[in-house]
Amino acid sequence: MSVVAVPLTSHVGIEVSGRTGGRFVNRTVADECLAMLERFGVVVYRDAHISDTDLVAFSRLLGEVVASPTGEHEHPEIATITLDPTKTDAVLAWYRQGNFLWHIDGATEQLPQKATLLTAREVDETGGDTEFASTYAAYEALPHEEKSEIDELRVVHSFAAAQLRVHPDATEAEQTAWTRVPTKEHPLVWTHGDGRRSLLLGATAAQVVGWPAGKGEALLDRLLEWSTQSQFVLRHRWRRGDLVIWDNTGMLHRALPFEPTSPRLMHRTTLVGVEPVA
Repeated sequence: MSVVAVPLTSHVGIEVSGRTGGRFVNRTVADECLAMLERFGVVVYRDAHISDTDLVAFSRLLGEVVASPTGEHEHPEIATITLDPTKTDAVLAWYRQGNFLWHIDGATEQLPQKATLLTAREVDETGGDTEFASTYAAYEALPHEEKSEIDELRVVHSFAAAQLRVHPDATEAEQTAWTRVPTKEHPLVWTHGDGRRSLLLGATAAQVVGWPAGKGEALLDRLLEWSTQSQFVLRHRWRRGDLVIWDNTGMLHRALPFEPTSPRLMHRTTLVGVEPVA
């Protein structure tokens, strides 16, 4: 079968068909993937049907892989993404309801993750699509005056802020547990090594440094609404066996709602961050 690659929207995404299984574990394939990731932000491999072993091997060709030692898999790099507490740790399943909110991975860390790989083991025919929003394109499209207003601002990112949005009725003990994850202050506008700029937004964005709380929240809400307009967004409808990889440093993402009893089951690997937020 020949390999075919087709851009998906004007701002984000490319779909590749004809690449399956062990054929991913190849230096040339990895280099092609990295090039597409830099240009399109999201790479969709349709019907990839990649095994866990090959997923880890391919991830290692793309970069250093984050260990996720939950004991759920033979490979400690694999994380289980599900809301079903019978298929994963119940606390993790509860936390992952936060995946329904726009976010980037690792926003409370010094180096947010470079990229994420997600492959569908089981899908939900009634929900669970994943959306991606290019904050490169969103920043570029902002009026010049607004860029000038926000270019020097800094934002505090907090795991607690993200969880409170999705679990507003959490107990005091649960909220105390969230605060054990340190907060992190980042520039609102991320200037990358290649000169491109993206917005660092999402559910973890708790406050603008030096601004009154209400004013900061209004700005962050407005920028999030701007960045997730349809012209900047790619919606992926999963098929069993799909593999999707995205540039976590310039893409917001979220899962569309599905029930905790859903069969939806994903395996994920994550690449260690390599670029400080500057």
